[in-house]
Amino acid sequence: MNALPVLMLTQDAALWQAWQRIAGPQWLPARGQGLADLQRWKQQGRSLVVLDAALPQLPASGDAAWSGLLQDAKVLVLSNRPSDDEGRQLLAKGASGYAHAQSGAEVLAQMLQSLAGGNIWLGRSLLQRLLRDVDARLPEPGDHWAQALSPREQEVARYASLGESNAQIAERMSISERTVRAHLSAVFEKLQVEDRLMLALKVHGIGRPQPA
Repeated sequence: MNALPVLMLTQDAALWQAWQRIAGPQWLPARGQGLADLQRWKQQGRSLVVLDAALPQLPASGDAAWSGLLQDAKVLVLSNRPSDDEGRQLLAKGASGYAHAQSGAEVLAQMLQSLAGGNIWLGRSLLQRLLRDVDARLPEPGDHWAQALSPREQEVARYASLGESNAQIAERMSISERTVRAHLSAVFEKLQVEDRLMLALKVHGIGRPQPA
């Protein structure tokens, strides 16, 4: 398989040095330093982009101009000072992921793998907040999703769909975090979901979002 080209937009030399460590059989990093580079990248029919949230001339996170910038691309926005509010706004404008700029090459590769597969990537804090928002805004779900699960797996799935961490679930259920992880692995396999966000959508009866 050929390496996938990834545009890395930053004027920070240290970030560029850190991000390009993903280079290898799977990823082919290319550096950009401005929004003109993003437009050229899209015109070339390429889509994977890592964007430094501190890049000069970027609009405010709530600005409608983001929709045009993010259109026709899978953009992972990375910030040295990530905030849940900024992340929510950028995701609403079309970003495919939002996380910390210092996440490390191994995690960055995982993020890009997720985006390349048509999924989104969220940091833990933002994911938990979005899951709580989903639970607060939707009606009480049915339990058809739970039919294939054991009672303990159902309980773990419900807590996880509310955005609770493994430690919080373990404390609530008086079990170890290792047991929580084992239950979650079984839940993901039985429900054919890949992560907690998709689990929450399943629990609340929402179909899996399809990539544009």
